[in-house]
Amino acid sequence: MSRTTTGVPAGPAAEAAAAPRGSGFWVVGAVLVLLMLSSSVPSALYVLYQQRWGLSSGTITVVFALYAVTVLIGLLLFGSLSDTLGRRPVLGGGLVLAIVSMGLFAGAQGLGLLLAARAVQGLAVGLATGAMGAALLELAPRSRPALGAQVNSAGPTVGIGLGGIGAGLLVQYAPAPTVLSYLLLVGAFAVTLVGVFRMRESAPGARSGGRTRISARRIHVPAAVRGRFAVLVLTIVAVWSVGGFYLSLGPHLALSLLGSSNYLVGGATVALLAGAATAAQLLLGRVEPLRTAVLGLCGLLAGLGLVLLALGLRSAPVFLVGTAVLGGGWGAAFLGSFRALSTLAEPEHRGELTAAVYVFAYLAMSVPAVLAGMLTNIHGLHRTSVGFMAAVAGVCALALFVTVRLAARTRAEGSTT
Repeated sequence: MSRTTTGVPAGPAAEAAAAPRGSGFWVVGAVLVLLMLSSSVPSALYVLYQQRWGLSSGTITVVFALYAVTVLIGLLLFGSLSDTLGRRPVLGGGLVLAIVSMGLFAGAQGLGLLLAARAVQGLAVGLATGAMGAALLELAPRSRPALGAQVNSAGPTVGIGLGGIGAGLLVQYAPAPTVLSYLLLVGAFAVTLVGVFRMRESAPGARSGGRTRISARRIHVPAAVRGRFAVLVLTIVAVWSVGGFYLSLGPHLALSLLGSSNYLVGGATVALLAGAATAAQLLLGRVEPLRTAVLGLCGLLAGLGLVLLALGLRSAPVFLVGTAVLGGGWGAAFLGSFRALSTLAEPEHRGELTAAVYVFAYLAMSVPAVLAGMLTNIHGLHRTSVGFMAAVAGVCALALFVTVRLAARTRAEGSTT
């Protein structure tokens, strides 16, 4: 009998022993939420790391950006690997790396191990991202095929929100928060690892039971859809530029505006942004993708305007309202653009296209955040935040213009068929 790359016998018996389609879908969804949750936990701890180890805001953004850069490396090296090797072994490898990174975080006593932990964590997420995105589309319940794209877009915001508020609570009220947070995640990752190896394989190229040949493939977008991809990915860039700023400097900015020393405030700010994003995605889950993206971009512009007003007035209440509106726009824009992008690839290239989307997402998270951190050391957090928000508003306005045009063209093409 032939065997899969995980060592589990292939064929009908293996399929019967594996978890059913529905449970496999939720296992992958749990992996996505946990990986994103673990990526946001350090954000709530950055202020504590700064105080204990004397780190500057610029250094903190470098730590954050290292994660995003190593995610990109993982995507570029392994983004299409699950299309040939299978979703299960790639997800399993990502979870093993995630467990290693949590151990490094728990043992960190200075900048060196913190950087190493962030790097390994980024590789874990980069390895798993393409497989997660594709598996969610393939394992979605047949009665609700759109659920795959919804969980793909809502999973990161749910995870980021839970990570922010959970780590904030542990930092403020629990003993040894820089250790306990990560040990809890080790246990959670171990449980999901068991679930991954019990789920059914969903990759079209890995279901035959024969030996799988792994070949290096560059991540690319089919020529026929590059125009639409370029339009939609501009929204991804706007969305994750905001996310990168809030995950790296947002807690520090919130503590400054609110005049608080409570560490929970920083985590709650990240949770507010992500929670509003998740709420918007749930409300707009059945709305047409391009319309959802347009609504989201309008929300992003409104939220950025309110945050700029809050920075000008130095008003904490306006900042919190602006963050909530910004989060709603973030969630809707990401949901709409991801759903539209997910229809552009054939099944055998889903992992590859998903990886391509996240290449742009993590570039948008890392590069602006590092620039903001460097400028913060020169111009201060307040002035840098104003300039950053104004620049992202310009990107959002451009994305809104081209997305409205794409939606109009799509409707016109539909009316002629």
